[in-house]
Amino acid sequence: MADTDIGAESDDPLVREHRIKQQAAQEQRRDAVVRIVRQTVTFVVFLGLLAGLYSGYKAFGQSIDDAQHDWPVVGSVLPRTDDLNMPPVGKIFGQFGETPGGRDRIYVHILFDEAIFTLREAFAGFMVGLVIGMVIALALAQWRRLEQGLLPYVIASQTIPLIAIAPIIVIWGRKNFDVFPWEWQDWMSVSIIATYLTFFPVAVNGLRGLQSPRPENQELMESYAASWSQTLWRLRLPASLPYLFAALKIAATASIVGAIVGEISAGVEGGLGRRILREAFNYTTGPDRLFASVLGAAVLGIFVFLVVTAVERLVVGNQPQESTT
Repeated sequence: MADTDIGAESDDPLVREHRIKQQAAQEQRRDAVVRIVRQTVTFVVFLGLLAGLYSGYKAFGQSIDDAQHDWPVVGSVLPRTDDLNMPPVGKIFGQFGETPGGRDRIYVHILFDEAIFTLREAFAGFMVGLVIGMVIALALAQWRRLEQGLLPYVIASQTIPLIAIAPIIVIWGRKNFDVFPWEWQDWMSVSIIATYLTFFPVAVNGLRGLQSPRPENQELMESYAASWSQTLWRLRLPASLPYLFAALKIAATASIVGAIVGEISAGVEGGLGRRILREAFNYTTGPDRLFASVLGAAVLGIFVFLVVTAVERLVVGNQPQESTT
């Protein structure tokens, strides 16, 4: 009798469905762990290869420089190396644990504080750029003639060198933004520079995503007499998510670049940009610190990229991703 009950329970469709869902969830977790381990191993191996190539190039160039001979085959095309222009990898990574200038904090803690400062500026610029980019994308998707007239100017805006426009934004911020009830701060100009780099990929890829639904899907929404807002929320925005997140990955890292360049131009008293500039001034006495600060900026860019990727997996799931090209 007990065996009959067990057999009946195992044949219950609800029990069978629950068991299938559990197995599917376990497989998803296992696949996620395997994917994370594989990506981590790939990253470490690639980092090791870069360090090996760097060290090999440095060692070969150092030997040629010590022998006072030109590079074989290529002559003097490739630069010679020494500890000043290419510090050893061990010194660069060892600098993170040093206490420069007699300070009571190690260098990695200093870089962490500077990275938090830069991250705040970049996040403000990223959010403003996201809003501006989506507003532009929605407007261009709604009005075809506006797209034909405005999109070329949106594209042309990115041909202006950032190193040229950054000082202009800083000067405008200090002299012209006095209409607000608060005092304009230099970090706000830095965030505007980050916004300048952020809005473009969001606008262009957001427009492509909003226009991606198939004509038959749009006709189906029209047959239901769906309003513009209903079509937007139930068809266009969901269809644009893979495109949008592809743009957000670029925008997030671009906001870090914009913030760093803006810090150098604005003369703010914190951030990775100012740290890199300080270490550049003291390059002859500590070249490894400049390399370490640049490496810290790269780590921050990778971090924001991974954050957007994690959010994408939570929101979009396993839908196929679209490129920005």
